Amino acid sequence: MSDVFLLRQKLAADSCKIRVEETFLQAGITANASERYAPQIHNQHFYQRLIRDGDMGLGESYMQGWWDCEALDEFIAKLIAHRRRNGKGGFRLKDLYPYLYAWLQPLGRASQAYQIAEHHYNLGNELYAAMLDTCMTYTCAWWDKGAQTLEQAQIDKLELICQKLQLQPGMTVLDCGCGWGSFAAYAAQHYGVTVTGVNVSVEQVEYAQQRYADLPVNFILEDYRQHQGLYDRVVSVGMIEHVGPKYYPLFLQKMRSCLKPEGLFLLHSIGNNHSQFRQDWIVKYIFPQGYVPSLTQLSAAIENNFVIEDVHNLSVNYDKTLMAWFHNFEAAWPQLSNRYSESFYRMWRFYLLSCAGMFRARELQLYQLLLSPYGLVEGYKR
Repeated sequence: MSDVFLLRQKLAADSCKIRVEETFLQAGITANASERYAPQIHNQHFYQRLIRDGDMGLGESYMQGWWDCEALDEFIAKLIAHRRRNGKGGFRLKDLYPYLYAWLQPLGRASQAYQIAEHHYNLGNELYAAMLDTCMTYTCAWWDKGAQTLEQAQIDKLELICQKLQLQPGMTVLDCGCGWGSFAAYAAQHYGVTVTGVNVSVEQVEYAQQRYADLPVNFILEDYRQHQGLYDRVVSVGMIEHVGPKYYPLFLQKMRSCLKPEGLFLLHSIGNNHSQFRQDWIVKYIFPQGYVPSLTQLSAAIENNFVIEDVHNLSVNYDKTLMAWFHNFEAAWPQLSNRYSESFYRMWRFYLLSCAGMFRARELQLYQLLLSPYGLVEGYKR
């Protein structure tokens, strides 16, 4: 290589380092400093990678050991808070492309329905049993009632949903995307209802069928598009994030067709502040075919299908939930390391802590929407 080429390379590398470090400083972060949230850079190519690849480069370089950070959650929260205060979209402004891609190569197609289950939810019940509460509830807990443990916060969340749905003994309930069955079991045990859960994860359905065999619950391995039935109540907790924006209207229409005219539907979903944004690293490594909707997108899909009775933002609870999951995962890693690689550990650590940071900075939200087909005569009183 010529001296001129090498000099250009060095100048480009130095320029990237200066740009990144300036961004860090504006966010109150100094690379390689002693603070717990300060990133420790082990590979100088990190700076060019971050400029070139944005959030994908940040996550992948962490997985590869190019940098470390003790309080990764706080590092992410500071970066996002700075970006939002300054009206910037990150290290690159390509938010529109993933949104258009989601339409041209639509996420959530029937042919893709089982991919997310195989990639994420079928990683092994051992992992989730170690990370979650004893009922394996893999959605945001509710700490606002003063819960001191993850276990109690998840029970409080399940109780909150049951109360919003105004469950009564003898009712029939459809749980679309039922996970390991915690809501179905809780509602059946405490409210005397009969619950049908549909799910595309083999491991989750088999687990729920075995664990709750003595309850009036029925778990079916089935894509939501194929389900037939009519219910007093419908609930979907943390499932629409896998549907894809092109199919939101179809999903809402399907839920409406499964609900009796006087029924209620509770939709629980992570929410994005932007309708045209997708977090590339999360989609590639954690939730393939994933897309977090904005409230605007949800409202548009709800139009002509339901009346919105109530919108509840619980997002501050997700930071605490993710940190509880992370601490459980860290404590269990010595046992889990026999099954999962060091690369998986770093991937999972980045996933949990970066998401906690995004919720802490209020880049992500958590919504519960209570919907009715024609509107409650006396309205809904929370």
